[in-house]
Amino acid sequence: MTTFRQINTGTLEFDCLEAGDPAGEAVIFLHGFPETHFMWRRLMAELASEGFYCIAPNMRGYSPNACPKGVAHYGIRHLRQDVADWADALGIDRFHLVGHDWGAAVGWQATFHFDQRILSWTALSVPHGRAFAKALKTDKVQRKKSSYIRWFLLPRIPEWMIRKDDFAKFRRLWKRSAPEEVENYLSVFRRKASLTAALNYYRANFGRRKMKPTGPVSVPTLFIWGNRDLAIGAFAARANANYVDGPYTFLEIDGGHWLIQENYPEVARAVRHHLLKYKTK
Repeated sequence: MTTFRQINTGTLEFDCLEAGDPAGEAVIFLHGFPETHFMWRRLMAELASEGFYCIAPNMRGYSPNACPKGVAHYGIRHLRQDVADWADALGIDRFHLVGHDWGAAVGWQATFHFDQRILSWTALSVPHGRAFAKALKTDKVQRKKSSYIRWFLLPRIPEWMIRKDDFAKFRRLWKRSAPEEVENYLSVFRRKASLTAALNYYRANFGRRKMKPTGPVSVPTLFIWGNRDLAIGAFAARANANYVDGPYTFLEIDGGHWLIQENYPEVARAVRHHLLKYKTK
């Protein structure tokens, strides 16, 4: 089972789920958009039974006491630094990292910048930033899949449209999520500040404020991609191997973007195998 706790990093306080014995080897989970740490509950409980200590924060903007105002607070350097700050606050030196969607985008950055601290890295759906950037530049399919990003960069209008009809646009994305999962998501996005903060991930890292891509990662990496993903095409997914220098496993599955909800058994099996392979204690 998972329990609730908070992590204070000095100026910010993050709402977190945890599972397992804190003496076990740590796994930090990074959720995507538009989701929360709730998406990881089932996998956390399963991995806790294998001896891992699992931590899933509601990321910057999603936690009410870690929701600074202003686009600049959501630049990638702040998002990746949060990962190291959580580990420091918990007294964790080295850890495994798992991320989906925006959590994967942040995780690629954290894995590059804090490689000495990360035992293994698992990315769901979203590849290395350089693979994605190359796909945006050269692949028509990826440009079409990513066209929604330009809309998110607009001020205020996306927030109004998303809240319309009690979050009808989001509810269509959550059709495979359990009712209690949807209610948890809504409890976050109904806070106006949190919805704007979540959109600020795009506003702070695309367009004029384009994030600086990292170099190849050397940490043992598992990348899981669904071949019916609505946001990431095959070009970016298959180019990802060019940006991993360490041990690399690419798992293509028959699924879409919401891998935890739609393809849980095979995703959980792959993540479990990867973590156990690189477990050190």
